[in-house]
Amino acid sequence: VAALQDEKNSLMSENEIMNDRLEQLDDSIDDPNTVVAKKYFHAQLQLEQLQEENFRLEAAKDDYRVHCEDLEKQLIELQHRNNELTSLAEESR
Repeated sequence: VAALQDEKNSLMSENEIMNDRLEQLDDSIDDPNTVVAKKYFHAQLQLEQLQEENFRLEAAKDDYRVHCEDLEKQLIELQHRNNELTSLAEESR
């Protein structure tokens, strides 16, 4: 029982130490002058920029898809027109 109580006390003190370290890390992220906070904010800014660029690229992709569909329709129409003109040219020969 005594050994288990010693182990419990040891684990409780280790838990307190870890909680203190966690609080220090949380505080260091909130302090904009620490290296960790600077890296965190830089990564966050980079993430926002990449999300904005991704949104812009998705919008451009959609625009190109619509443009491509329009061009495909024009191609089909021009092929039909070419076939008509070809048949008319053969008839006139």
